[in-house]
Amino acid sequence: AGLDGLALTDHDTTAGWAEAAHAARETGLTLVPGMEMSCTSADGVSVHVLSYLHDPEDPALLREVGLARDARLIRAQEMVRRLGADFPITWELVQEHAAENATIGRPHLADALVTIGAVPDRSAAFREILAGRSKYYVPHFAPDPAEAVALIRAAGGVPVFAHPRARMRGRVVGDEVFEQMAEAGLAGVEVEHRDNPAEERTWLRAFADRHGLFVTGSSDYHGTGKPNPIGEHTTGAEVLAEIERQGTGTAIIRG
Repeated sequence: AGLDGLALTDHDTTAGWAEAAHAARETGLTLVPGMEMSCTSADGVSVHVLSYLHDPEDPALLREVGLARDARLIRAQEMVRRLGADFPITWELVQEHAAENATIGRPHLADALVTIGAVPDRSAAFREILAGRSKYYVPHFAPDPAEAVALIRAAGGVPVFAHPRARMRGRVVGDEVFEQMAEAGLAGVEVEHRDNPAEERTWLRAFADRHGLFVTGSSDYHGTGKPNPIGEHTTGAEVLAEIERQGTGTAIIRG
C-alpha cells in the first residue's frame, strides 16, 4: 500500500509498544513509539497532546498519566450508568470493544452503541450522544496542556498538539493556550488532519512558523470504527528526522 512507517500513540498508555515493535521488525516498517496524552484546559476544553519518543518509565510522566487513566475509567463507568437509563448498554459490553490494557474511553462507548443499533457508526455516536453538551457526558481529571508539554519534554519526548482545531468534536482552546504550550516547549502542531477545517490549517501553519514549530499530518486511525483510513494524511521525512533528533527518551524502531 506504500506505507513506510507509522507512529503508535494510544491514549495515556505505552502498553502496545512491545507488540508494535515486533510487528514493525517483522514487516520492515518504521515505528515511532509514542502516546496521546489526555489534557484539559483551565476552562474545561479537552486537549490531546502527542508525545513521541519519551521515556516510558519516567516517574513524573507515569504519575500524571496514571491519574488521568484512572479518572477516564471512572468517567467511562459513570457515562455507561447514565446511558443505561435510555439504552441497553452495559459495562461488560463496552469492555468487549476494548483491547487488553486499553484506556477505556468514549470510542469504546461509541462502538457499544453501534453494536446495539443505537447509531449507525462511531461518528454518529459522538455527534448525537457522547458530545460534551450531552446529558450523558461526564468530565474527568486531566493535566493542563502546558504542564503536559513540560512533562513530556522532561521525559525526553517530543510534544505535538494533536488536531488542535477539531471543532466538530466540540469546543477548541483559544490562542492563549497555544501560546502557553509553545512557551512550555511544544515541538510541533498536527495540521493535516481531517478534523481541522481548511481555513484553520492556514492559521495553524502561521502559528507554527511564528514559533519555529514543525508541522505534522496524521490519519488518526482508531480502527474500523472510524472512517479515517491509514495514510490519509502523512508527515514528511524531514519532520520525522527532526522528531528523532529531538527525542531522547526512546528510539525509533526500523524494521
